[in-house]
Amino acid sequence: MKDVLKYKDFIASVHFSMEDEVFHGKIEGIGDLITFEGGTVVDLKNAFEEAVEDYLDICKQIEKDPHKSFKGSFNVRIKPELHKKAAFKSLELGISLNQFVEKAISKLISGRSSPGH
Repeated sequence: MKDVLKYKDFIASVHFSMEDEVFHGKIEGIGDLITFEGGTVVDLKNAFEEAVEDYLDICKQIEKDPHKSFKGSFNVRIKPELHKKAAFKSLELGISLNQFVEKAISKLISGRSSPGH
């Protein structure tokens, strides 16, 4: 698992700076840049939760949706051989390549399979 924090329906990437000896993070999945930091893991978690609450308050005041909208389409680059295998498998199953990829992603997200297994 990557270094992330979750609070409410927000997720943040987190890192450690050896130079500054501080943890720092960024809220992901929003249209704005919101960062936070802490000297300990507990401080980092508290700063993240405070950043989320502040962001939600600001969004409410200016009547803005706090979450970035996702269109439902994205480009994916994979090895040509994997692309071929996926295309052929989707044909065997009688579904489109898009439906095949959507099912694979749904299966992985729901925990029915793990990456690399």
